[in-house]
Amino acid sequence: MKITAGYLPGLKSSEVQWHTLGFGAGAQQVDVLVPQLTPAQLHTLAAHVRNQGRTQLKSMPVTQIIAAIDRAIERLLNPADPYRLELALLLPRISGFDAEMVRLGLNAYLKTFRAPQLQRFVAEDFSNPKLLDEFQPRAKGGMARALGPELLVHVWAGNVPGLPLWSLVCGLLVKAPAIGKVASAEPLFASLFARLLAEVEPRLAEVLAIVWFKGGDTASERALFAEADTVLAYGGNDTLTALRQQVPVSTRFLPHGHKLSVGLVSAAALDVAHAPATARAAALDVVRYEQQGCYSPHTYYVARGGRVTPREFAQQLAGELAALQHKFARRTLTLEESASMAGWRQGQEMQGFTGAGVELLGDAGAAWCVAYAEQASALLPCALNRTVQVQAVDRLEDTLPLLAAQREVLQTVGLAAAPQELHALAERLGAAGATRLCAIGQMTAPEAGWHHDGRFSLLDLVRMVELEQSAEDAAEQFAPYRD
Repeated sequence: MKITAGYLPGLKSSEVQWHTLGFGAGAQQVDVLVPQLTPAQLHTLAAHVRNQGRTQLKSMPVTQIIAAIDRAIERLLNPADPYRLELALLLPRISGFDAEMVRLGLNAYLKTFRAPQLQRFVAEDFSNPKLLDEFQPRAKGGMARALGPELLVHVWAGNVPGLPLWSLVCGLLVKAPAIGKVASAEPLFASLFARLLAEVEPRLAEVLAIVWFKGGDTASERALFAEADTVLAYGGNDTLTALRQQVPVSTRFLPHGHKLSVGLVSAAALDVAHAPATARAAALDVVRYEQQGCYSPHTYYVARGGRVTPREFAQQLAGELAALQHKFARRTLTLEESASMAGWRQGQEMQGFTGAGVELLGDAGAAWCVAYAEQASALLPCALNRTVQVQAVDRLEDTLPLLAAQREVLQTVGLAAAPQELHALAERLGAAGATRLCAIGQMTAPEAGWHHDGRFSLLDLVRMVELEQSAEDAAEQFAPYRD
């Protein structure tokens, strides 16, 4: 099967060079044609999108933009819609993830972009959302207006299907015409969404473009970034460091790099009634998209003192991972991923031999592995793809120094704890560097409008223009009704 990705308003496809990305093999193989633009074509595309944004997008009220996004999302949630059928067919083949996992994951993700959620999203960052439409009075006097970039460039990673939707929607809500650069690992979703958005709202047909070029193509990076007011990028830390070097010093650069996330299980959750459900929820957080997201858990710290011991919890978690393998089969690993998983297992086994108390749960040939330790150690990444550590602690507070040591990369902490313990931990986890606290089972399903990496998703994109009270007062002397 051969399909075309990318979305290039203002350019003729016949004048573009196309590159083929291959996914899968045999009857399941998909060849995706992606546009490979020259620096001159990137300049032309950027000028077109920027100009159309000024005439079409900037004048649209935010409520109308939200309504357009909502119509597109409604289409994608309809299992009979041609766009959703295309996603259902192609995303599992391109990403390698289980089709049912993709279906359920997309449904949960897309629902966070319906109109009520987007309205809450805007209200979270702007006490008066009309600041995005026109000057509004300020409590201190005078007026203010929030203006989005003249051109926003997105650089996306391809680790999780649908990831581009988050930043695409953020840009649209602040009325920023945009060019998105898709990853070689997943070029489909953003391209399809751009086409769908143009279909449901023709005024948005020319204000968004989707391009591709190989990672490390510095000529294309410099050409594209030179056109942008703001560059919003996702990827590994090394990739982001390299990208930053291509961004002009006057251009705002907003990176989202490597993060670590963990789960904390209190003794209160470890009785006969609650432990199995907690283990099931923990397993779902591990299995969803094979821990490829920054919010996926690498370690569960489990408190002693419950009716179910930490080791028994680890065994329950292992059982749930085994059961989920039958429901959501793990995707086929690359040679590099297989080697990483084997190396991680070997490292855990060596710790067991040296008396560190590490026990591996799961056969060497299993599609998952739980490494249980009687003593907690430093928070370190696992090998992903359903490898996870469970470490026993006397009290959950004992994990705080371990988490604080990873302050720069700590993101989500999943919690299973009683109310009093939860609120006491929340304060200290925030101080340790965590930016998102949620229930175990919800680690891989952030709420609509969450503050990614603790930042304001919309406020970071705008600049504020203030009309001071002094200007209004001075204007009065020139009014036709002056005394």
